[in-house]
Amino acid sequence: MNNSSLGASNPDPSSAASDLLSERVLVLDFGAQYAQLIARRVRDQNVYCELIRHDVSAEVIMARKPSAIILSGGPASVYEANSPKCDPRIFSLGIPILGICYGMQLASQALGGAVEKCPAREFGRSRLEIASMEKLFAGFPHEIDVWMSHGDQVHALPDDFETLASTSTCPFAAVKHKTLPIYGLQFHPEVSHTALGGTLIHNFLYNIANCEGKWHLSDFAQRSIEQIRSVVGKDRVICGLSGGVDSAVTAALIYKAIGPQLTCILIDNGLLRKDEQAAVISEFTNHFKADLRVVDASNRFLTALAGIRDPQEKRRRIGHAFIDSFKEEAEKINGAKFLAQGTLYPDVIESGAAADGPSATIKLHHNVGGLPEELGFELIEPLRDLFKDEVRKLGVELGLPEHLVWRHPFPGPGLAVRCLGDITKEKLDVLREADAIVVGEIKNANLYRQTSQAFAVLLESQSVGVMGDARTYENAVAVRCVNTDDFMTADWSHLPYDLLARISTRIINEVRGVNRVCYDISSKPPATIEWE
Repeated sequence: MNNSSLGASNPDPSSAASDLLSERVLVLDFGAQYAQLIARRVRDQNVYCELIRHDVSAEVIMARKPSAIILSGGPASVYEANSPKCDPRIFSLGIPILGICYGMQLASQALGGAVEKCPAREFGRSRLEIASMEKLFAGFPHEIDVWMSHGDQVHALPDDFETLASTSTCPFAAVKHKTLPIYGLQFHPEVSHTALGGTLIHNFLYNIANCEGKWHLSDFAQRSIEQIRSVVGKDRVICGLSGGVDSAVTAALIYKAIGPQLTCILIDNGLLRKDEQAAVISEFTNHFKADLRVVDASNRFLTALAGIRDPQEKRRRIGHAFIDSFKEEAEKINGAKFLAQGTLYPDVIESGAAADGPSATIKLHHNVGGLPEELGFELIEPLRDLFKDEVRKLGVELGLPEHLVWRHPFPGPGLAVRCLGDITKEKLDVLREADAIVVGEIKNANLYRQTSQAFAVLLESQSVGVMGDARTYENAVAVRCVNTDDFMTADWSHLPYDLLARISTRIINEVRGVNRVCYDISSKPPATIEWE
């Protein structure tokens, strides 16, 4: 299989919109699970950004003509023998460099400084005192709260460096080279917990790297459309449609490019939400004119999942069943050469695939790297380098209706990762009813747009209850609602108590087999948004 993976990281030099790539920032990934947040923050400043391997050569970097380089954080210690390193020649290229946490320590060590283990790991908010209000901290107050997450720190600065800011436990919290455009931060400006983190990144890009802000999603859309037309030619593209915003935007983008050459397939895997198939067909009919095929494969999926309890194994089996179902339907479509998927950047990074770097795999995604060669398609993933909020903005650019663009995300494996333990149709039916109540009540309270994701989880354990003066021993349901900008970090939603009470009362009264409702107040990290 020729894995094309059409996306922002594979630019077409002949594109009429190639000017949006005339300035770019490269983020060297040293294994931080949230390194892509840096890329997202850079794009927030209208500067194109790519996440690449940490060990690419100086020649490769120069060939990409970056406006700036950012060295990400990472879990390793720079003084360990096998810790990830960058090409030390990048520090003499004259390109502005910003090292964050591990990246700062690596730059300091490479230029003659010393890094040592802290007496105690520092994780959480710290008060930063800014000593120099020069370019990086232009417009800042003298003190701000910043987010620390490190077990090592710079013990001795290189001779050519000076201190810009410090905390009570970190004397070199922000530093710069005296003559070269090299800066280092021990804290993390990319996370929302750091005050004015976006402003700091803006200052680095515009005050130090002299960026102009040429990257916009409208340009990205036009460039992607041109790429798709160029690559696809007169062939046909198949797109998996789920009803979620990712697949809808993917389909809309490809339809803009090739029109009737697009065929969409909806695989009903028996793991969809209540009335999902009808909603998808209705939305598709109203907003698309392309060919739509609906495949009822629920028996195949439920058979594959029978008796399976391990979350990763569930995902593997769902992925295989999805591929088999797609393959059978695809064989009925003449001229199909390409398969389009709504893969996003968080999917890639959580699967350990971004930049082929040292990041750990958190969970498998059925639409990331799971397509066998015998399927025979070239892969198109136009959203592969976008974050969820960017996809929503792109959907608006493409003219999709607001209620579809702002629909809460739904995982590829569907309700299988919200139904703990083994999967049965009976348990899924209970979960579907409970989930419909959760979402319905949040919409009725006009809080759907204020929450980023809301759903029910059917727990594996049962509990004792009393209903109608009789003892019950029935299922427990957890309600999960989170607020997030990027789905890489999230806080639980502080919903009104009366709304939570209404949700609980309705689920217990209306969903047969449930006698207890809990509310999940975990943040991400350390928890994930989905339970499995």
